[in-house]
Amino acid sequence: MKTYVQAGENITLTTEAAVASGQLVKIGAITGVAQGKAAAGDPVTLIRRGVFELPKTSAQAWTVGAKIYLAAAGDVVTTVASGNSLVGVALEAADDPSEIGIVLLDGGVR
Repeated sequence: MKTYVQAGENITLTTEAAVASGQLVKIGAITGVAQGKAAAGDPVTLIRRGVFELPKTSAQAWTVGAKIYLAAAGDVVTTVASGNSLVGVALEAADDPSEIGIVLLDGGVR
């Protein structure tokens, strides 16, 4: 097909800030997990689909299938929708308190 460019599961974009390997990153409306570390202004490959262990708001209990959002501050994921960006769903239940949640990223652009 002449119009096909790439699968889009992993994409390389220029970072707006320094990122660590494994960090959930938002660039514009695109979110993904950084495949490696990158300095601000450098390219980084984002993995947009898959299951990841991500830092969560500790004082939340999760149920399987709960919608998961990247907090506006960008450092944790949460079940709170207001002001945050939807990134996927909880693949496993998580206790309150707990520091890590298992998240299925769906590759959506929001």
